[in-house]
Amino acid sequence: QVQLVESGGGLVQAGGSLRVSCEVSGGTFGSYGMGWFRQGAGKEREFVAAISASGGSTFLDDSVKGRFTISRDNAKNTMYLQMNNLKAEDTAVYFCAGDPDGSWRRWDDYSFWGQGTQVTVSS
Repeated sequence: QVQLVESGGGLVQAGGSLRVSCEVSGGTFGSYGMGWFRQGAGKEREFVAAISASGGSTFLDDSVKGRFTISRDNAKNTMYLQMNNLKAEDTAVYFCAGDPDGSWRRWDDYSFWGQGTQVTVSS
């Protein structure tokens, strides 16, 4: 059974930085494309970023381009999301997801999900 565990969320002031991690166990991490999604209070889950299995290709939503970076370390079975210049509108629960079958941007195309980690940006 594949398990995804997010960590690194917290409270940060606007303009600050935070890195969230997603550790994967029980599967072959290096064969999965991976993604990050977020869901703010009262909002739908939305795509943030995705990365190919090798890490050679990355995809970022326009709302985070230039501020967020997605990366992975296949030796550590871990994916990261480095978030810089955070804004109040980035406040959300951040979820990692694995093994998309179709669009990188569709959350329901992913096979595996973590429980999420809260990121709160104070203005």
